[in-house]
Order: sequence, then structure tokens, then C-alpha cells
Amino acid sequence: MGGLTEAKLRALAGDRSFERGLAYVDAVSGIEVGDGWITASVRGTDRYEAELLLGGRGNPAGTCTCPYGQEGNFCKHLVALGLTVIAQEPDLARRRKGARDRARGLDAWLTGLSRDDLLALVREETAEDRNLRRRLELRAASARGDLSGIRSRIRELLDIGPFARYGYVEYTDARAYADQAGQAVNTLRSLTTSGRAAHAMALTREAIGLLAEVVENVDDSDGRLGEIGAALADAHHDACRAVRPDPEELAHWLVTHALDDAADLTDIDPLDYEDLLGERGTAALRRYAAEAWQADRTGWAEKNLMQRLAKAGRDVDTVIAVHAADLAPNGHTHLLIARELDAVGRTAEALEWAERGIHETEDLAIVDIALVDHLADRYTRTGRLADAVTLRRDHFTARRTLLTYQQLRAAARTADRWPAERGKALALLRADAGRAGTHDGRILVDVLLDDQDVDAAWQAAGEYGAHDGQWLVLADQSRLTRPADALSTYLRLAARLTRETGNRAYERLVSLLLGIRDCHRHLGTPDDFTTYVSDLRAAQKRKRNLMRLMDEHGL
Repeated sequence: MGGLTEAKLRALAGDRSFERGLAYVDAVSGIEVGDGWITASVRGTDRYEAELLLGGRGNPAGTCTCPYGQEGNFCKHLVALGLTVIAQEPDLARRRKGARDRARGLDAWLTGLSRDDLLALVREETAEDRNLRRRLELRAASARGDLSGIRSRIRELLDIGPFARYGYVEYTDARAYADQAGQAVNTLRSLTTSGRAAHAMALTREAIGLLAEVVENVDDSDGRLGEIGAALADAHHDACRAVRPDPEELAHWLVTHALDDAADLTDIDPLDYEDLLGERGTAALRRYAAEAWQADRTGWAEKNLMQRLAKAGRDVDTVIAVHAADLAPNGHTHLLIARELDAVGRTAEALEWAERGIHETEDLAIVDIALVDHLADRYTRTGRLADAVTLRRDHFTARRTLLTYQQLRAAARTADRWPAERGKALALLRADAGRAGTHDGRILVDVLLDDQDVDAAWQAAGEYGAHDGQWLVLADQSRLTRPADALSTYLRLAARLTRETGNRAYERLVSLLLGIRDCHRHLGTPDDFTTYVSDLRAAQKRKRNLMRLMDEHGL
């Protein structure tokens, strides 16, 4: 059967899906064999329909209705079906031949029916199969050129009413609704292929609007409605190619759609229609977009459309105008403008916009950090080192953090001005730390540690306070130079951990014990450590995992 093997299944699915598929072999049921295809139901989280295509010389392929399979993956359910097929290989040739014989027999029987008998058969089947009846009704309306009838049927196909409970389509019913909506797409495509592209274009636009109205009321966790929206977009594009609508009318619809909520559903890109719009339509597209933007200069959709069209036309001035009409208070928009100007070599203007972003930001504490970085880098690359230092100092003054301190330090060192700048920066931090009711002393400790000024960091921690993480860093960096201080810190932190349980707490405690042992060694008091550990073991003996960890580390 197409040379299907376990090795091929593993290669198609990957090791993980193949191994998981082994557990689903017993969940395969209802196998149906055709000429080159096999379908079955596979019970998983839900009941899924899997189909293997085994004809041809290439590797087998497959589809499955599970979420992973719907993304185009060869899933565990297909693996399970494939393994079942391999196990039943001796019987498959017979069943495949039987499928071919049945198909030939059906075709011969239908061919031999009289017109009246064939009509009676079709009527009987459409009376029992609602989906078949709908498909044929749509074909009939299409053949008659009955635009009103087709529109009515498409509205019915896109109506969520039959599937909705209290106005909402639950996940369990969403698939059936999407399958029904898919019939509407097929009908619209058939209109184009049958020479009624103008009708297809108009009805596809209506269908997009109808689907957009209901999409929020459907649990589309599997993304099926997104696929329907994309299919409608393709159907519209195909219809437009066939009918070649008036360029200005097409441009107007494209802009209106791009600014509508339905745009998120179809993702139609007006630029994909450039060959249909031509020169006149493209000009109209830009004009309609500009009119919409003029009416709402802060609307996201309006700005995005204008900028995309401007960039496509390499119209940097329009891109800048759109940004400039809605400047963010933190300078972010100024940065975007500066980058656009830099990209086309207008560096002087770019610098001016970046500087404006800094000057026009009311509070440098909230300025876009990327703008500060951009401007500081520009100053440094053009030799304006003093300006880079001033910018970094102003930013640090407004927003005193370890990061802004590090950035000030880097700029000042490049300008050979760090000692003086460091003194001013530390004075600000000490003033902050000295204010009652604040925790700004922790920032001072962080910057002193980052400067590797450990003694000053100890002093600041003792005077203004520090959090446990900082105390631990201080102790770790001072075992050799300040073993008594480090020991005192370790003992205090360890005392807290002895009141906790859990492997994470035990691992932290053992790490502290190793530090305590090291400090006692440097102090020349190993016996004190032995006594400490003995007492700790006696008090914590019920914590078996802690005892095991201490044994592993020789404690």
C-alpha cells in the first residue's frame, strides 16, 4: 500500500508524535478503504477523522481534523491509522480492489439510469442530506444567474443561529459551523469559474462583512474561521482579477475594508492589488487613505495604512508626517522618525528629531530608553562625548537605577570623566538613601557592588539597609577579606532557612553552610563550625532530605 512502513511514519511525524501514536492504535475504528486513500475515526480528546493518501510514488500524506493536524502536521492520530494499515497489509489489497470495483459499478449503474430515474434518485438523496441539498441549490441558483437566490443561501450558510446557544457558538459546534461557512466560499469561487465574476466579487464582499459580524460570537480556538476569512480574501482577489473592476471603485473598497474590523479576519493587503489598480487606482488608493487619515490622525488603522502606502512608494516625508501628527509623550515616535530619516541618509534631520524627543518629554523618568540609547550612540559616534555624558547624567538623575548608572559610567569613562561623575551620582544616591521610609539604599548597594567597591557596599548596607540577596552577595565576595562580617551574614540567613521545609530551602541552606565553613577556616576556628553543624543536625534531624544533602557535601 504505497510502501508504507514504520520508518516512513516516524520520518513524517517525528519521534514525539510517532511514540504518542503508538498509544492510539486501539482507538482507531471505522476504517474505510478507497483507491489510494484510507479514512478512519480515531478517539482522542475528541473523535477525529483521519485520512491517509497512499497513492503515487512519493511518501504517504495525510490530514486529520485534530487541532495539530489542522495546522498541516502529520499527527499522532495519522500515525495510529498508519500503524493499523501496516498491521492489516495482507487484507488491504483485497479491500482496495473492492473499492475500485464498487466505484466502477456505481458509475456504470448511474450511467444506465434513465433521466427520470436519475432525477428521482437525486431528489431522494437531497431530501435526506441537507448539505447535499444546499450545494445543489447553490449550483442551481448559480446556473440561473439568480443573484438574489445565491445571496440568500450564502446568508443562511453564514448565519450562526442554528449552531448558537444563547447567541454564542461553543467550541463543540464551531467545526460544523465552519464547514457550513466553507460551502459559501466554494459557491463564490464557482461563480468566478463559471463566468459570473462580477457577482462573485459583490457577494464575497458581503460575505466578508457577514462573517466579521459573527466571528466574535464563535469559539474559534482551532482557527477555522481565520481560514475561512483567508479563503474569502482569495476568492475576492480571484474575482477581481477576472472582472477587472473600476480602479477607483476598487481602491475605495480596499481602503474602507482596511479601516474596518473585518480587516483582521481577511488580512487583505491593498498592495496586493497594485496590478489591478494601475496608476489611476493607486493614486485613488493613496487619496482615499489620506482622506481617512486626515479625518482621524490618531486612529491606528488609519496611520498604519498611510504609512504602509507611503513606505511602498518610498515617500518618507509622508511617513514622518503621519508619525508627527500623533507624537507619543515618551519620545517613542520621535525615535521612529529618527530611524526613518537615518535609513534614507538624512542624518542631520534624524538627529534633530531625536533631540526633540528628549527635550519634549516632560519627565525623563518615563522617556523611551531606546531613544536615549539611540541619541547617546549618535553623540559618541560623532565625537560629541560631553553631550553623551550630559544626556546619560540627565537620564540617571531622573531615573536612578542600576542600569542608568551603568550607562552613565560607560559614557563618562569614554569621555575620561568618570571620577567626577561618579562622585555626583553617588551623592544623589546617598541623599535618596538618607530619606526616611525609602528603600533607595538598596540601589546604592547595587551600584557599589557593580563598581566592585565592596567595602563601601558593606558600609552602605549597614547604614541604609539591604535585602537578603545583597547581603548574600556581600558575604560571598568577602569571605577572605572580611570573614567575620561574612560569617555573621551567613549565620543570620541560615537561621531563617532552618524554619523552612522543601528541597529548594535545603539546597540554599547547604550552600550557606559551605560559606560558613569557609569563613571559620579563614578565621582559624574550625572547631566552632563542627559544634555549629552538630547542633544543627540534632535540631533538624527529622528533615531527611536535608540530612542527605549535608552528607553529600561532607557537612
